[in-house]
Amino acid sequence: MQQIDPIRLCRCVAAAPMAQSDAMAVAGVVATPTIGAFTAKLMQNTFNSRRFAARLGASLLPAVKAFGLVGVLLLSQLAPAMAAANNRLEEMTWTEVRDRVASGSTTILIPIGGTEQNGLHMVLGKHNVRVRVLADEIAKHLGNALVAPVMAYVPEGSISPPVAHMRYAGTVSISDAAFESMLESTARSFKQHGFRDVVFLGDHGSYQKNEEKVAQRLNREWAKDPSCRVHALLDYYRVTQTTYVAALRAKGFSEGEIGLHAGLADTSLALAVDPALVRKDAMTNASSADKALGVSGDPRKATAELGQIGVQQIIQTSVAAIVGFTRSKRDSGK
Repeated sequence: MQQIDPIRLCRCVAAAPMAQSDAMAVAGVVATPTIGAFTAKLMQNTFNSRRFAARLGASLLPAVKAFGLVGVLLLSQLAPAMAAANNRLEEMTWTEVRDRVASGSTTILIPIGGTEQNGLHMVLGKHNVRVRVLADEIAKHLGNALVAPVMAYVPEGSISPPVAHMRYAGTVSISDAAFESMLESTARSFKQHGFRDVVFLGDHGSYQKNEEKVAQRLNREWAKDPSCRVHALLDYYRVTQTTYVAALRAKGFSEGEIGLHAGLADTSLALAVDPALVRKDAMTNASSADKALGVSGDPRKATAELGQIGVQQIIQTSVAAIVGFTRSKRDSGK
């Protein structure tokens, strides 16, 4: 069967009324006998239709009614994205969270990003988008984890006088004390709600020590209470500075190209996660490698394919680490 493009199909239906065969042809779908009423009923029984429509647009359910079996095939392609979204705490009601915890989803991933300059070619929210997407993937692989909202404000250095990234417009910095307090209160909240493992996923290098400090402090305090542990998953970030860099060097890229911030490695990861994070015209300009403009490295040869190497390493390393420490805790009876 020919591959369905679900996004094009939805756009076709939303844009203007047209015959079923015409819409399917534009979307790249083979004509199929419809069972519209039955399919629509099946859809409503399978998904919460209000949440489904809110995510995918009001045109989707009419599309399914119109296209019958094609609608079922459409949903089969959208299901993975739906599954990832359904692990996000902020998209659930409180009773849905309560029930997921009661059914065994007792690991909570806390994605930590940052709002900072990334040269002329990458948006300020790069870390926030990246860590959310990767946390979704890690949760999907774990099968028993939820994803907390992204922490978007982190320590970025002195505000006045400005240092480091604070010298560039748009960067937001908070103090180490404020950041650690936020981490601590968040972890305490999730312990209160019955989560057994709180995992910090930090996408930025500067606050790894803060994550570790908070985790150690809370674990000491809760030493006699085995119900919850906090984990600073330093390997999530470390792999981007070690294994990923080694893979890029093996492909012939120099340390100068790979860089430490907004260079080839960083930009490739962003392209792999969401190409909209990168201004490609600016990326290919010679000034994109100018350190005075906020870049360490040279992003001009960055590609999504190179970024996928790092993405897979981050996911695999993180999943293995989380499975390892949760199994160790379980085996020890804690």
